Amino acid sequence: MLPRSLATDAFWQAFRRHAGLDHNNYVVGSFSDSSEMATELANLVITGTKRATASLARDYGEGREPIPKPGDFVMMLDGNGRPMFIWRTIEVTIKSLSQVDQAFAWDEGEGDRTREWWLDAHRRYFGRQASREGFEFDDEILTVFERFEVVWPLDIADTSTDRLHKTKWPKEVNPN
Repeated sequence: MLPRSLATDAFWQAFRRHAGLDHNNYVVGSFSDSSEMATELANLVITGTKRATASLARDYGEGREPIPKPGDFVMMLDGNGRPMFIWRTIEVTIKSLSQVDQAFAWDEGEGDRTREWWLDAHRRYFGRQASREGFEFDDEILTVFERFEVVWPLDIADTSTDRLHKTKWPKEVNPN
């Protein structure tokens, strides 16, 4: 994860006041390994397309951040280091990369949202990470599959009534 800054502190304090929280328990992060992709993926969250992310289990513990758990708050930055939104983790599953299912690929919201596209893209991404960090990588590597809901800012929060009405829902699940 990334260090906190004056901008992240101010963003968190605005959310904290609104939510009535009495703690500063959050981590700061950014998607991907390039500033362009970080902004592109953050924009998928802002539009409501992306509600999941994946990381390698080896990235946690031993002097690093703990493995995410439901209820955690994560502030995400764009590729220029600006706070974009805060999510609350709602589900964490740890299993091998090859066990990703179609529902998770869809929720992650990238590419054509299929399992095949997801596996291909994540093999490339985690493969680059393995090359940089010098570890062995294959489809059985333990992966953290995380689903989240956006809680701040309110205009993109998943609990926003306005947002629910703007969402293009399939007929069978339309809450309106």
